[in-house]
Amino acid sequence: MTQVRETVSFKAGDVILYPGVPGPRDRAYRVLEGLVRLEAVDEEGNALTLRLVRPGGFFGEEALFGQERIYFAEAATDVRLEPLPENPDPELLKDLAQHLSQGLAEAYRRIERLATQRLKNRMAAALLELSETPLAHEEEGKVVLKATHDELAAAVGSVRETVTKVIGELAREGYIRSGYGKIQLLDLKGLKELAESRGQGR
Repeated sequence: MTQVRETVSFKAGDVILYPGVPGPRDRAYRVLEGLVRLEAVDEEGNALTLRLVRPGGFFGEEALFGQERIYFAEAATDVRLEPLPENPDPELLKDLAQHLSQGLAEAYRRIERLATQRLKNRMAAALLELSETPLAHEEEGKVVLKATHDELAAAVGSVRETVTKVIGELAREGYIRSGYGKIQLLDLKGLKELAESRGQGR
Protein backbone atom coordinates (compact mmCIF):
# COMPACT_ATOMS: atom_id res chain seq x y z
CA MET A 1 0.00 0.00 0.00
CA THR A 2 1.35 3.43 -0.93
CA GLN A 3 1.89 5.63 2.11
CA VAL A 4 0.11 9.00 1.92
CA ARG A 5 2.48 11.83 2.82
CA GLU A 6 1.36 14.37 5.41
CA THR A 7 1.32 17.89 3.96
CA VAL A 8 0.54 21.36 5.31
CA SER A 9 -0.17 24.58 3.41
CA PHE A 10 0.47 28.24 4.13
CA LYS A 11 -0.57 31.43 2.35
CA ALA A 12 1.91 34.00 1.07
CA GLY A 13 3.03 36.18 3.97
CA ASP A 14 2.34 33.57 6.67
CA VAL A 15 5.14 33.06 9.20
CA ILE A 16 5.84 29.33 9.40
CA LEU A 17 8.64 29.28 12.00
CA TYR A 18 9.87 31.81 14.56
CA PRO A 19 13.33 32.38 16.09
CA GLY A 20 14.18 30.66 19.35
CA VAL A 21 14.60 27.19 20.77
CA PRO A 22 12.29 24.81 18.85
CA GLY A 23 9.24 23.75 20.85
CA PRO A 24 7.64 20.31 20.92
CA ARG A 25 5.32 21.21 18.03
CA ASP A 26 8.09 22.59 15.78
CA ARG A 27 8.93 20.54 12.70
CA ALA A 28 11.46 20.49 9.93
CA TYR A 29 9.94 20.74 6.45
CA ARG A 30 10.55 19.90 2.81
CA VAL A 31 9.08 22.38 0.32
CA LEU A 32 6.80 20.68 -2.19
CA GLU A 33 5.34 23.77 -3.87
CA GLY A 34 6.10 27.48 -3.65
CA LEU A 35 8.93 29.46 -2.08
CA VAL A 36 9.96 29.97 1.55
CA ARG A 37 12.10 32.93 2.64
CA LEU A 38 14.38 32.63 5.69
CA GLU A 39 15.08 36.03 7.27
CA ALA A 40 16.98 37.33 10.28
CA VAL A 41 15.61 40.55 11.82
CA ASP A 42 17.57 42.88 14.10
CA GLU A 43 16.26 44.89 17.05
CA GLU A 44 15.50 47.85 14.78
CA GLY A 45 13.38 45.71 12.48
CA ASN A 46 15.86 45.54 9.60
CA ALA A 47 15.66 42.19 7.80
CA LEU A 48 18.30 40.18 5.97
CA THR A 49 17.36 37.29 3.72
CA LEU A 50 19.53 34.31 4.63
CA ARG A 51 18.21 31.82 2.12
CA LEU A 52 15.37 31.14 -0.33
CA VAL A 53 14.05 27.59 -0.13
CA ARG A 54 12.65 26.27 -3.40
CA PRO A 55 10.67 23.08 -4.11
CA GLY A 56 12.71 20.08 -3.02
CA GLY A 57 14.60 22.08 -0.40
CA PHE A 58 14.46 21.78 3.39
CA PHE A 59 14.28 24.21 6.30
CA GLY A 60 13.67 24.11 10.05
CA GLU A 61 16.26 21.36 10.57
CA GLU A 62 16.99 22.84 14.02
CA ALA A 63 13.90 20.99 15.24
CA LEU A 64 15.62 17.67 14.52
CA PHE A 65 18.65 18.54 16.64
CA GLY A 66 17.23 20.82 19.34
CA GLN A 67 19.27 23.81 18.17
CA GLU A 68 18.23 27.43 18.55
CA ARG A 69 16.75 29.03 15.44
CA ILE A 70 17.96 32.52 14.50
CA TYR A 71 15.54 33.26 11.67
CA PHE A 72 11.92 33.63 10.68
CA ALA A 73 10.63 31.28 7.98
CA GLU A 74 7.99 33.06 5.89
CA ALA A 75 5.93 31.87 2.95
CA ALA A 76 7.06 34.09 0.05
CA THR A 77 4.28 32.56 -2.08
CA ASP A 78 1.49 30.13 -1.28
CA VAL A 79 3.34 26.98 -0.23
CA ARG A 80 2.72 23.30 0.38
CA LEU A 81 5.12 21.59 2.75
CA GLU A 82 5.91 18.09 3.92
CA PRO A 83 6.74 17.88 7.67
CA LEU A 84 9.71 15.61 8.29
CA PRO A 85 9.46 12.75 10.80
CA GLU A 86 11.27 13.15 14.11
CA ASN A 87 13.56 10.24 13.20
CA PRO A 88 14.25 10.50 9.44
CA ASP A 89 15.39 7.40 7.56
CA PRO A 90 18.97 7.29 6.15
CA GLU A 91 17.90 8.25 2.61
CA LEU A 92 16.07 11.33 3.88
CA LEU A 93 19.06 12.27 6.06
CA LYS A 94 21.29 12.00 2.98
CA ASP A 95 19.00 14.39 1.07
CA LEU A 96 18.96 16.75 4.05
CA ALA A 97 22.76 16.72 4.35
CA GLN A 98 23.13 17.52 0.64
CA HIS A 99 20.67 20.39 0.98
CA LEU A 100 22.51 21.77 4.04
CA SER A 101 25.76 21.69 2.05
CA GLN A 102 24.13 23.63 -0.78
CA GLY A 103 22.65 26.06 1.75
CA LEU A 104 26.10 26.73 3.22
CA ALA A 105 27.51 27.40 -0.24
CA GLU A 106 24.67 29.86 -0.90
CA ALA A 107 25.30 31.57 2.44
CA TYR A 108 29.02 31.93 1.61
CA ARG A 109 28.12 33.54 -1.73
CA ARG A 110 25.82 36.03 0.03
CA ILE A 111 28.53 36.91 2.55
CA GLU A 112 31.05 37.38 -0.25
CA ARG A 113 28.69 39.72 -2.11
CA LEU A 114 28.03 41.73 1.06
CA ALA A 115 31.76 42.06 1.70
CA THR A 116 33.03 42.74 -1.83
CA GLN A 117 30.25 44.19 -3.97
CA ARG A 118 28.50 47.52 -4.06
CA LEU A 119 24.75 47.67 -3.58
CA LYS A 120 23.96 48.07 -7.27
CA ASN A 121 25.84 44.87 -8.11
CA ARG A 122 24.23 42.98 -5.22
CA MET A 123 20.81 44.12 -6.43
CA ALA A 124 21.50 42.76 -9.92
CA ALA A 125 22.50 39.41 -8.39
CA ALA A 126 19.40 39.35 -6.22
CA LEU A 127 17.09 40.08 -9.16
CA LEU A 128 18.66 37.26 -11.17
CA GLU A 129 18.30 34.86 -8.23
CA LEU A 130 14.63 35.75 -7.82
CA SER A 131 14.10 35.24 -11.56
CA GLU A 132 14.66 31.50 -10.98
CA THR A 133 12.06 31.18 -8.22
CA PRO A 134 8.25 30.89 -8.10
CA LEU A 135 8.14 34.68 -7.60
CA ALA A 136 8.89 35.04 -11.32
CA HIS A 137 6.64 34.71 -14.35
CA GLU A 138 6.77 35.82 -17.96
CA GLU A 139 4.91 38.73 -19.56
CA GLU A 140 5.42 39.74 -23.20
CA GLY A 141 8.57 37.65 -23.39
CA LYS A 142 10.17 39.29 -20.34
CA VAL A 143 10.68 37.95 -16.81
CA VAL A 144 8.54 39.75 -14.22
CA LEU A 145 9.22 39.45 -10.48
CA LYS A 146 6.69 39.89 -7.73
CA ALA A 147 8.74 41.68 -5.08
CA THR A 148 8.42 44.76 -2.87
CA HIS A 149 11.25 47.16 -2.10
CA ASP A 150 11.26 45.94 1.50
CA GLU A 151 11.80 42.36 0.30
CA LEU A 152 14.58 43.48 -2.03
CA ALA A 153 16.21 45.44 0.80
CA ALA A 154 16.29 42.26 2.89
CA ALA A 155 17.75 40.34 -0.07
CA VAL A 156 20.73 42.70 -0.41
CA GLY A 157 21.30 43.72 3.22
CA SER A 158 20.16 47.33 2.88
CA VAL A 159 17.18 49.55 3.75
CA ARG A 160 14.11 50.36 1.70
CA GLU A 161 14.97 54.00 1.00
CA THR A 162 18.38 53.16 -0.42
CA VAL A 163 17.04 50.25 -2.43
CA THR A 164 14.38 52.49 -3.98
CA LYS A 165 17.14 54.78 -5.28
CA VAL A 166 19.10 51.84 -6.73
CA ILE A 167 15.97 50.42 -8.40
CA GLY A 168 15.36 53.83 -9.96
CA GLU A 169 18.95 53.93 -11.21
CA LEU A 170 18.68 50.45 -12.76
CA ALA A 171 15.42 51.47 -14.43
CA ARG A 172 16.92 54.67 -15.90
CA GLU A 173 19.81 52.65 -17.31
CA GLY A 174 17.45 50.22 -19.04
CA TYR A 175 18.10 47.09 -17.00
CA ILE A 176 14.59 46.88 -15.53
CA ARG A 177 11.14 48.44 -15.49
CA SER A 178 9.71 48.99 -12.02
CA GLY A 179 6.00 48.95 -11.17
CA TYR A 180 3.90 48.62 -8.04
CA GLY A 181 5.00 45.40 -6.33
CA LYS A 182 6.68 44.04 -9.44
CA ILE A 183 9.83 44.45 -11.52
CA GLN A 184 10.25 43.55 -15.18
CA LEU A 185 13.74 42.43 -16.19
CA LEU A 186 14.55 44.02 -19.55
CA ASP A 187 18.25 43.20 -19.93
CA LEU A 188 19.17 39.82 -18.42
CA LYS A 189 22.61 39.81 -20.03
CA GLY A 190 23.41 43.24 -18.67
CA LEU A 191 22.19 42.29 -15.20
CA LYS A 192 24.39 39.21 -15.25
CA GLU A 193 27.44 41.28 -16.21
CA LEU A 194 26.61 43.76 -13.45
CA ALA A 195 26.09 40.97 -10.89
CA GLU A 196 29.51 39.49 -11.69
CA SER A 197 31.26 42.85 -11.53
CA ARG A 198 32.96 44.27 -8.41
CA GLY A 199 32.37 47.84 -9.55
CA GLN A 200 29.31 49.93 -10.35
CA GLY A 201 28.80 48.66 -13.90
CA ARG A 202 27.61 50.94 -16.60
